[in-house]
Amino acid sequence: MKINTLQDLYIHELQDIYSAETQLVKALPKVIEACTSDELRSALEDHLDQTKEQVERLDTIFESLDESPKGKKCMAMEGLLKECQETISEDMKDEVRDAALIGACQRVEHYEIAVYGTVSTFAKLLGREDDLDLLGQTLDEEKEADETLTDIAENTINVEAAEGEEEEAETPSAKKKGK
Repeated sequence: MKINTLQDLYIHELQDIYSAETQLVKALPKVIEACTSDELRSALEDHLDQTKEQVERLDTIFESLDESPKGKKCMAMEGLLKECQETISEDMKDEVRDAALIGACQRVEHYEIAVYGTVSTFAKLLGREDDLDLLGQTLDEEKEADETLTDIAENTINVEAAEGEEEEAETPSAKKKGK
């Protein structure tokens, strides 16, 4: 696809985020399965449902543009999800893995926030008010998901991971290693 206009770029970026979201729909169940925290698992299950709705919103936008959502693979999301998969396969204590998964998921959210912010600006400039409303809903959801992950990390998961560090430092074998 040749990109000569803002409209062309808008479609190109929408195809990119469509690819990102569909990759995420496939990957999130594996992340959810790897979680040991019920609170984190529940938050990610809710976000998976939201992500499916976000794909439907993008489908609506593509229909109104009379364009295909396919055509571009989001390499950024592919890389972020590969890192997430590596985190799942690492040998880690449960609470540490959950903390690492939150970090990986937040990197995904930050990427999505950046893209949805960009395409929202393009929609506004192109006078695509209906698209702007749909994209704005998704942008708000992505920000909310990021805030939820931050709350879980700061109030539960990271605290538990840090307590595990303290317990390990207090064991006799850890003290011997430190001498």
